[in-house]
Amino acid sequence: MNDVFQETEPTRAEIDAMPGPVVVEFGASWCGFCNALRPHLARLLADFPQVRHVRVEDGPGQPLGRSFQVKLWPTLVFLRDGHVIDTAVRPSPGQVRAGLAALTQ
Repeated sequence: MNDVFQETEPTRAEIDAMPGPVVVEFGASWCGFCNALRPHLARLLADFPQVRHVRVEDGPGQPLGRSFQVKLWPTLVFLRDGHVIDTAVRPSPGQVRAGLAALTQ
């Protein structure tokens, strides 16, 4: 589980080039919805150690978030080999588990 936001935002090309299962978490450190999801996400990611977690501090005009049409936080984008498998906006723990399970099937 990545507990800190990336210092520099990866590019869309870098995200698309990541092999295997990846979940990209878009949010903000001050976001109440994001902070409420954190313990659930940590617990769920521990059950899926093969999934790479990338945490991105998003904001207006940030190109990576806009490339995934992020409008609300947290938004989780589930990718396998650079292809979007699922997207969850302000997800429940059940939705996160379903997204992670879809990545690892």
